[in-house]
Amino acid sequence: MNAPGSATHERLISTSVLVIGTGGAGLRASIELAERGVQVLAVGKRRRHDAHTTLAAGGINAALGTMDPEDSWQQHAADTLRESYFLADPRIVEIVTKNAARGIEDLERWGMPFAREADGRISQRFFGAHLYRRTCYAGDYTGLQIQRTLLHRAQELQVPIVDTIYITRLLVSDGRVFGAYGFDIVDGVPVVIHADAVILAAGGHTRIWRHTSSRRDENTGDSFRLAALAGARIRDAELVQFHPSGLLEPSEAAGTLVSEAARGEGGQLRNAQGERFMERYDPERMELSTRDRVALANYTEIAEGRGTEKGGVYLDVSHLPREQILSKLPRVYRTLIDLQMLDITKQPIEVAPTAHYSMGGVWVSPETHGTGVDGLYAIGEAASGLHGANRLGGNSLVELLVYGRITGGDAADYVRGLTQLHRDSGAVAEARAEMQRLLTGTGEESPRLLQRSLRNLMTDHAGVVRSEQGLREGLAKLDELEGRVANLTAHPDIAGFDDLAHAFDLYGSVLAARATLECALERRETRGCHNRSDYPEQREELLGNMVWSPGAGVVFEPVAEAPGELRALAQQQIDDSPVGKLAE
Repeated sequence: MNAPGSATHERLISTSVLVIGTGGAGLRASIELAERGVQVLAVGKRRRHDAHTTLAAGGINAALGTMDPEDSWQQHAADTLRESYFLADPRIVEIVTKNAARGIEDLERWGMPFAREADGRISQRFFGAHLYRRTCYAGDYTGLQIQRTLLHRAQELQVPIVDTIYITRLLVSDGRVFGAYGFDIVDGVPVVIHADAVILAAGGHTRIWRHTSSRRDENTGDSFRLAALAGARIRDAELVQFHPSGLLEPSEAAGTLVSEAARGEGGQLRNAQGERFMERYDPERMELSTRDRVALANYTEIAEGRGTEKGGVYLDVSHLPREQILSKLPRVYRTLIDLQMLDITKQPIEVAPTAHYSMGGVWVSPETHGTGVDGLYAIGEAASGLHGANRLGGNSLVELLVYGRITGGDAADYVRGLTQLHRDSGAVAEARAEMQRLLTGTGEESPRLLQRSLRNLMTDHAGVVRSEQGLREGLAKLDELEGRVANLTAHPDIAGFDDLAHAFDLYGSVLAARATLECALERRETRGCHNRSDYPEQREELLGNMVWSPGAGVVFEPVAEAPGELRALAQQQIDDSPVGKLAE
């Protein structure tokens, strides 16, 4: 019998369009392709019912005007631009906000159980520094319900989904993608997938930090590596949103999110001395300040010695009525019972900043989310351009619906227009050899141990607050770590090929870490989520994007200027009263 990884043992699959990722973005693109009659295959490395989308709690934005009739897509766009610190691509912002209502309509048509008012209107609430109430929701399980709704629609359309395939390389010939290479995590059989187009929807890179709201085998930078090695570029890798409230315990779940809704319902932040410390950082909005400000406040309290012994601060909702907690925060209540046997109706929650969302990602064009590599697209958290230096809560869920539909449509047109496609056997051989080296090597380095070293490195040198010295030290340590990665060997066992998956996770994480450190070094300013202790002010000359590729390193590209109407709306003074609002 041939060993896994050998050419004669490979499984060959063909499809018109390959979608990598079975979360909300990948499913929405697959649905669009299937509705247009185009053959599609969706693959992922984790169970489709447990995609990262299911963790999104708070809501999804669209200027429906059901609660505030004066709302508009223009105001939604202006709010998005302002909170991005004007680093978002204005055209991407316009497309998302204009098409957001269509995304909600699609979900509603497919059976999404939105919260509703007594008269049947979709309920909308304040969220994320929006001027008006435009966040639709389903309790604090919005992402889970969206995933279920999309899965149900995909099943109706008989979209083939294989959620045990790990993609290790995209296959490219003469600047045009022709498929992907990977393996089945269960039995290790290598897979060659021939495809006329590929849509990359495999998430971001937040798992490269020690505390993260991502689970341990997701958001490891897969999208960054797949795209970069195929010839695409990475934009704004340094712009990572740190959520203020991640759990510290248990260690295997460190970073697990405590929803922003806990502060929105009246939760209070206190340090180890019992001080309600947000008075020092935002006395007007207190705990309802923006996510980047609250994360920085929590970090500062801990760094200056006012944190708990375990290195956190307290988020307390125990003063709220029990009925309110159980009805408005059911997921938070259940999570703390499950993980810590902690009753949040009686005791405070110990939290610390946690890496939460990759606002940077693969460079994409505004109109189609093409990557510059023919036939290759990127959507969802894998892509960049909408969020800039601070993401509005609720915008990521609507982004995946808007561009899942648009990109699926463009991919359909692209494959129908193809007259010929060259497949390069050399590209397949290179991907095959890479896997073989891991399976047959004699190196003594373990993927899991090196992952831990990388996460410690990124937490110590590229966390909430950064500096020139710290970033350069991080790069020096990364050089050393990359030398150890060269001696990596995977050891599959009877339980499956998880160790091989961990090795490729590490490959993705190392590339994503280099992109992040190098971009963070070049952004010598403080803007939104990016805090430089040695450059505490914004710099007008850095109003633009850091674009990275393995060969060229970092190239600065000025951001396009927003249309006058949107810029004027974004710059106007607004009523920023925190009453009833949560600035996520």
